[in-house]
Amino acid sequence: MLVPFFFQQGLHTVEHTYTCGVCNKTYRSTRSLKAHQRVHSGERPYRCDMCNKTFIHKSSLKIHRRLHTGEHPYSCNVCNKTFIHQSSLKGHQGVHSGGCSYPCDVCNKTFRNRGSLKVHQRVHTGELPYGYDVCNKTFINKRALNLHERVHTGERPYCCDVCNKTFSIKSTLKFHLRVHTGEHPYRCDVCNKTFVNKSNLNLHQRVHTGERPYCCDVCNKTFRQLQQLKVHQSVHTGERPYCCDVCNKTFRQLQQLKVHLRVHTGVRPYCCDVCNKKFNNKSNLNLHLRVHSGERPYCCDVCNKTFSYRSSLKIHLRLHTGEHPYSCNVCNKTFIHQSSLKVHQAVHTGGCS
Repeated sequence: MLVPFFFQQGLHTVEHTYTCGVCNKTYRSTRSLKAHQRVHSGERPYRCDMCNKTFIHKSSLKIHRRLHTGEHPYSCNVCNKTFIHQSSLKGHQGVHSGGCSYPCDVCNKTFRNRGSLKVHQRVHTGELPYGYDVCNKTFINKRALNLHERVHTGERPYCCDVCNKTFSIKSTLKFHLRVHTGEHPYRCDVCNKTFVNKSNLNLHQRVHTGERPYCCDVCNKTFRQLQQLKVHQSVHTGERPYCCDVCNKTFRQLQQLKVHLRVHTGVRPYCCDVCNKKFNNKSNLNLHLRVHSGERPYCCDVCNKTFSYRSSLKIHLRLHTGEHPYSCNVCNKTFIHQSSLKVHQAVHTGGCS
């Protein structure tokens, strides 16, 4: 219901505001109030004809379409950088003016406007005020919520013009393009290894620092990455949610399933540029490349013999420890190598291959 409020100005009665009957927020016109009431009703009458995303306001649809058209109508008069939103331009202009007048009273980080400071303070308070009603996941700001919605809608508005792969986030497309350009702008100052993005560099640096900030609360094993911890935890739970529809083998990670499927399809997308040998995953290619480079990064601390593979070093160490983990179930003779055991078993079966 529209509830007008009036005030007296001289001899004239002037209509002032219209009040929302749900939240009591006031507006100067019935049009603005009606648009606001869609927040409560869930009505989203404006639909993008390219990706079918819907909006409450026509102006929001207009701005959204720029994602598809590439239009950036707002330009910085200092550096000519362009933006989709006028608000983004205003925020950017602070880079040139040096305006950072709002300090955080917890960590002293400064911000160009009060709104940015308010959002930042949620890092310290743990406040996550934006919730998604489909999965109940909560977020620190509305932008993060909007990006997450694409997980459920399947919207991927950013497309690579080289291979046509699509992405839900613009920054992900930016990083992906470096696959085609070969650009690795982030370099480790310890070993000079280069990376596509800064987050990968930060993770890599833990190899040198030894930092393993993620700890399993069951066995206290520590990990460099949160994702590694999540995968490890399934060891304790036994959860293997990804199943091959060809052979019913199950996996803890979706990526493991994707790699496994290549066993059935025969796809071997990783090719050695020296001998053209092909592999079904990148890690096997990287291991193979040591055949050509002569790299032997694993060293025995007893006799200093070096190896290309960690597994080879592990087997070699048995020469020093005397460990023979493979045992014949007929005569109990033990072996260092599983292959040696298999050869020996032919003695009992009479097999000769």
